[in-house]
Amino acid sequence: MAHRTVEMLAVGAGPANLALGVAIEELAPELAGRTLVVEREENVMWQRGMLLPDALSQVSFLKDLVTMRNPRSGFSFLSFLQAHGRLDAFVNLGSWVPYRSEISEYLQWVADSLEEVNVEYGRDVTSVTPVYGDGGELTGWQAGLADGDTIGCRYLVIGAGRDAHVPAVFEGLPAERVIHSTEYLRRIASVAADRPLRVAVVGGAQSAAELFGAALRDLPGCRPTMIMRSIGLNGYESSKFTNELFYASFVDDFYEAAPDARRQLLAEMHRANYGGLAPATLDSLYRQFYQDRREGTGRLGMITMTDVTGAVTDGDDIVLTLGDRRTGATGELRTDLVLLGTGFDGAMPRMVRDLGTGLGLDGLRVSRNYRLELGRPATGALYLQGVNEATHGIADSLLSVLAARSAEITEDILVHRAEHSAGDREPALATA
Repeated sequence: MAHRTVEMLAVGAGPANLALGVAIEELAPELAGRTLVVEREENVMWQRGMLLPDALSQVSFLKDLVTMRNPRSGFSFLSFLQAHGRLDAFVNLGSWVPYRSEISEYLQWVADSLEEVNVEYGRDVTSVTPVYGDGGELTGWQAGLADGDTIGCRYLVIGAGRDAHVPAVFEGLPAERVIHSTEYLRRIASVAADRPLRVAVVGGAQSAAELFGAALRDLPGCRPTMIMRSIGLNGYESSKFTNELFYASFVDDFYEAAPDARRQLLAEMHRANYGGLAPATLDSLYRQFYQDRREGTGRLGMITMTDVTGAVTDGDDIVLTLGDRRTGATGELRTDLVLLGTGFDGAMPRMVRDLGTGLGLDGLRVSRNYRLELGRPATGALYLQGVNEATHGIADSLLSVLAARSAEITEDILVHRAEHSAGDREPALATA
């Protein structure tokens, strides 16, 4: 076991913290060499579980980690294409949206291209505890890693994303028979594909539709059935007027809005991100159903306006109890495998909630600049990325605001640093 200190520690090498790493190198070079990003996996991979071969990003390539803040940056997606000799070909492609796998490659390239900010892989943070000074003020944080090492820091940024949402009704099923979208690619190879499996796909938005298509490809001969609460699949709300709510400048409007207005905005924007499908996905899926009906095979199924109210095993079968929202009637669906396109838990990640409990906070609130309100004297600070939709709007978990948000956090750290000088002291001098 070893202990060391850095000035800033960022947990998770996803888009949020990589954008922050770029911003720190460009805007705060005095901090860059004392900044560490840790990632529990052995590489950077965007949407690791759903990095399907033909999946497209839903966001313009210009909303990369830096362009909307600094179009001249060498860390842009266009710079990545140029470095890989693909700029001409991408321009000729005539598309605003890259393949999801290409965005993932871009993120790894950015991590490899950082010159001062250090990125370490295979570093799984399992705990975070506050560190206090002699006067009782909070001076920083100590992160505990799965291998027993500890890292002390003055500034902590958590950008590891939300926890996967697995509805409670499925928790009692054998783990090998239930796959959430975040684990699909890692686990599907272990599923026997030599027989016509019955597959239940739960969910009614993009991830569920992608799981449905992936099952058809990866499990030849399977008989998939989609189960959803909604009346049917819908496309994303993509009005250009609506899309203005994804501007980084709209964060101020949302943050200053009254609680009722915030709730209305989030509800009305649901289909712009969570409750819809990309047009190409929607069209392709409908054509598959059309062909299935035309040929009379009855292989593909879709059950709408239905809740899964129970899930048990019966011999080799998984038996789902279905509640019809229209009639109140109940029925059963027997299946071999359940794929969950159920998204993410809307609550703060467990690590953050545990930290809040340890700090004695009665709630988790962040400032406009994403700093956790500690309610006590502090020379250290903690920032949360990608989990602040309730206060910063629906774009908070998306690529759209990364460039601007990374600058805001960097500037806030510089201001805090100047106001709470650590002098010659190392930040968070905790010992293992």
